[in-house]
Amino acid sequence: MTITVLRALVAIVVAAALWLPALHLFYGRSPRELAGPLVAAQLADDGGAERARMRRTNPEWDLMGRLFLVGALANRALADTSARATHLAAIDRLLDETLADDARGGPFVFLLPYAHAGSFAANPPRSLFVDSELALMIGLRRLIADDARWQAAHRERVERVSKALGGAAWAESYPDECWTFDHAVALAALRIADRVDGRGDGRDAHAAVIAATLARMKRELVDGTTGLLVSSFGRDGRARDGAEGSTIWMTIHCLALVDAPLARDQYARAKAALGHRFLGFGWAGEWPAGKRDAVDIDSGPVIPLLDVSPGSSGLMFLAAATVGDDETLRALTATLELAAFPMRDRDGRLRFAASNQVGDAAIAYALSVGPAWERAR
Repeated sequence: MTITVLRALVAIVVAAALWLPALHLFYGRSPRELAGPLVAAQLADDGGAERARMRRTNPEWDLMGRLFLVGALANRALADTSARATHLAAIDRLLDETLADDARGGPFVFLLPYAHAGSFAANPPRSLFVDSELALMIGLRRLIADDARWQAAHRERVERVSKALGGAAWAESYPDECWTFDHAVALAALRIADRVDGRGDGRDAHAAVIAATLARMKRELVDGTTGLLVSSFGRDGRARDGAEGSTIWMTIHCLALVDAPLARDQYARAKAALGHRFLGFGWAGEWPAGKRDAVDIDSGPVIPLLDVSPGSSGLMFLAAATVGDDETLRALTATLELAAFPMRDRDGRLRFAASNQVGDAAIAYALSVGPAWERAR
């Protein structure tokens, strides 16, 4: 090897050592700056073409995408009164569409086909996944500005959720299949219902159900190894799937509204078990070390070796923003801008080529959180 080649190799190594640790700085813009362009792109899909394409893969994502978009719009409406009328109109269109879909097809319109493989305990069939997300969506609408047109639909859905959580068995999302994600959404929906319809003296209509469900979660749904809440379980509370990134981050976000100490505990545990950092970039895995499960439609694809789960990483935004972990939020944003291929149109609207409607809506919601939960408290 000649002296010239050796010098060149040394120069490359030194340059890499200096450059790589600073790479994240090129992608380290303020996370909150992305929320507006993401919401604008979501609203530009007014006919729902993106949701329709995604729906063919997973109808659950259709409903979740609507919830996340409503959440982003609600927070932005509360933060900026000048845009409130526009955001409320968009929320109302989404609610009209979603309630019409539910009326036409029942809970099955938002469920995967295997929902037909068994029988729900409730008759007619009810899914906590569907009822809780609809209750939360309408509750967020009323939280911004109450409107008589939404009160009856909201109270009906809230009472379904309350009845499901107050039963002797855990509430089903699919036949004999229950999810911590959906129970956490249900708890947040009940808290918001008590905020808009309650007495405000700590003895609201659903305070007892919320407290009992939280106590039961801590007693029955905590994984003995990691201390994290499990993902899925039967009506009897027996765990089916352990802790998963696709569940725990949204669970933490919702728990922050009803049990802040539990949310902080779960965030610290999940961050230690699932979070990754390298040279200023951040991402999340789907399962704790040694707990790897089969990849499915909930986990999405998982990149081996690096343990990158795009689904878990996207929802980690929501938990990090909720608990105020700005350092992690910046690291996640750096990775998003580097690896998810941001695409901006001439009007500055933003979407990510490596994502889809529900993914972009989840990020938009995460980067808008704050005002709704503050008002609900």
